Order: sequence, then structure tokens, then C-alpha cells
Amino acid sequence: MIKIATAECFTQGKIGRELHALAQNYQGNFGNEYIKSFSEYGDYDYNNLSVTCSLFIPTIEALEKVLNVKNPPKPDKLIKGIKVYDEKGDKTVSKIMAQAVKGLSDCDISIGTTAGIGRGGICIITDDYEIITTTDVYADLCENDSEKLFQRCENGIRKTLEILLLLLNNNIDKIKSFENISIRSI
Repeated sequence: MIKIATAECFTQGKIGRELHALAQNYQGNFGNEYIKSFSEYGDYDYNNLSVTCSLFIPTIEALEKVLNVKNPPKPDKLIKGIKVYDEKGDKTVSKIMAQAVKGLSDCDISIGTTAGIGRGGICIITDDYEIITTTDVYADLCENDSEKLFQRCENGIRKTLEILLLLLNNNIDKIKSFENISIRSI
């Protein structure tokens, strides 16, 4: 059984929810919303997945108190406690979030997401790989453009799920073809 845990900000726990629906083979209204055809990614048996937890971590306080991150990078801005970083900061903090939830949950795969100004940061950590990327959509949390923020969120959920499904099916070469991706063997 592969255990997965997420610490999400701009994706609002939806990656964890999608993975839970996949692992449980839920259908219909409670089934998967973002990826309908899993066979195109490979023949991995998704019944071997379990979601340990899926956390929504939008604030600096939650980063510190829920994920137990000591001295996180200072946000460029706070909006009602919500951490706002630039794209480089988002990539750094998504990694910190993935590392923290992996340590707290003792899972096999952890996912961290956060986005302020830019395309955001997405990090997937396994025992073998550290994958860091961004969405393909620029948005600025400070501008409060809900349509752009929604597009970035949707793109981040889909991209993260696609990378994870390819990873589970050992298709690292396909992952390498994604835009703005860094894959490091651990």
C-alpha cells in the first residue's frame, strides 16, 4: 500500500480528495472530477493507494502550527494571514510543505502546493524523487481576480495529478517533458 499525504494551499485540498476518490474507486458524483481516463497513464493498480491526510494550509500560522515548520520563509505579503510569496518563494515553500507533511504522516508520497504571485509552486516527494514545478497559469492573489485564481487552481490540480499518475506508472521520461519541471533523485 502506498500512502499519500498532501499539504495544499491554492489547490484547497482538492488533490487529496481526487486521490482519495481514485484510491477508493468511487464513481458518479463522488468520483473523480479532474481525470476521467486513468488507463492512458499506465496500468498501475490504484487500489494500492491510500490517502493518509489532505490538509488545506493557506496561512503562515497553519504552516507553523499545523505542519510544525520552524522559521518558514517570510512571506512577501500577508492577506488575512494568508501567505503570499513570489513564484520562487512558492516553489521553496511547496517543498517545505511537502517535506513537513511527509515527516508528520510517515507517508510514501507527499505533495505540497502554494501560490501567491506567479504560477505557484508544486512539489511531490517520494523516497526516490523530488519533483518541483509550477502551474501553467499566472495569477496574482493580491489582485483578487477570481477567474485567474480559479484557472491557476484547476491547472495545478490537473498537472499535479498527471505527474503523480505518471510517477506511479514509472514514466519519468514523460514527466520530464512537462514545462518548468525539476526532477531530482534522492
